[in-house]
Amino acid sequence: MIRYFGLSHISAGFIAVLVGYTSSAAIVFQAATAAGASAAHISSWLLALGLGMGATCIGLSLYFRSPVLTAWSTPGAALLATALVGLPMSDAIGSFIFASALLTICGVTGWVEMLMKHVPKTLAAAMLAGVLLRFGLGVFVSLSSQLWLVTLMLVIYLVGRRLNSRYTIPLTFLGGLLWAAQRGLIHFEAVSLTLARPIFTAPTFTLSTVIGVGIPLFIVTMASQNVPGIAVLRANGYQTPVSPLIGWTGFTGLLLAPFGGYQFNLAAITAAICMSPEADRNPERRYLAAVWAGIFYLITGLLGATVASVFTALPKELVAAIAGIALLGTIGNSLTGALLDEQERDAALITFLVTASGLTLSGIGSAFWGLLLGLVVLKIIPRIK
Repeated sequence: MIRYFGLSHISAGFIAVLVGYTSSAAIVFQAATAAGASAAHISSWLLALGLGMGATCIGLSLYFRSPVLTAWSTPGAALLATALVGLPMSDAIGSFIFASALLTICGVTGWVEMLMKHVPKTLAAAMLAGVLLRFGLGVFVSLSSQLWLVTLMLVIYLVGRRLNSRYTIPLTFLGGLLWAAQRGLIHFEAVSLTLARPIFTAPTFTLSTVIGVGIPLFIVTMASQNVPGIAVLRANGYQTPVSPLIGWTGFTGLLLAPFGGYQFNLAAITAAICMSPEADRNPERRYLAAVWAGIFYLITGLLGATVASVFTALPKELVAAIAGIALLGTIGNSLTGALLDEQERDAALITFLVTASGLTLSGIGSAFWGLLLGLVVLKIIPRIK
């Protein structure tokens, strides 16, 4: 059993989880808050997400002997942070189950690649950019109330990007924490070491929520998480079957959605950490790093109440800044991908603007309408010509 305790495996697994949490836990926190979640509900969300990611990382990596790293859907959380405002928690849970069911069906039937062909990459990227725009703007909105805190975090981020450091986001978060602690902005009395408890929420299904939240959540997860996750596996020489991976992450979401496990998918950026030579010089043993990442996910999930109390104790500007800064690269890449094809540029631009506008019609959110109008421009107008 000693081969499972290689320091490089443990280190890579820990860093992958650390990067994942510090770069996007704030976004999940905002998504849960948008749904009207209490501190106990947020703790349950983090418990469900941690257990789901841990179980899938460990199970899939051991079964396929490949470094299969799963994650929560960060763009999905960003979508939910705007789409769930004003909706009952039960409706939100219903949309999670619907999106996870679509993932499960795609995995079981092998329809993954066929379905993604019907949504051009440019429009998917434009929709994602529109969803994330609010977070990027939030960084600079926070400057008005915490000028030096946010400025320091931006400087650390830009320097880290210049040095091409994989630890840019954790260091940015750490810098913000140290500044906030020195200025007395962190309410340490609110932090407690507590195990998370699951809270079951019975789902309800409404047509507007399923269409306005469930479908965009599914598309965003597939286009911006699963597709890059598959690409990372292939780029590193792993020919792991895709359909079972998608199917099991979707099925995990079906089981854990009532407790807050809103969506599970293949990881890309953090997965690359577990697939690097630093994890193990032997590619056939790098799956052990993903197994250790799963173990750390389980631990952080069980301590979900503690994680929730930490984010409650932090100043809101710090949370908004780290969430936005962590997504700046994704926003830039999405805009580049959206506008890359000149023939599809008009459709992508409309998708981006409509999604970013926050438009709501018949109770259906802007992400769906943005994608729909983009498809209309792309498919219908050329035929008229």
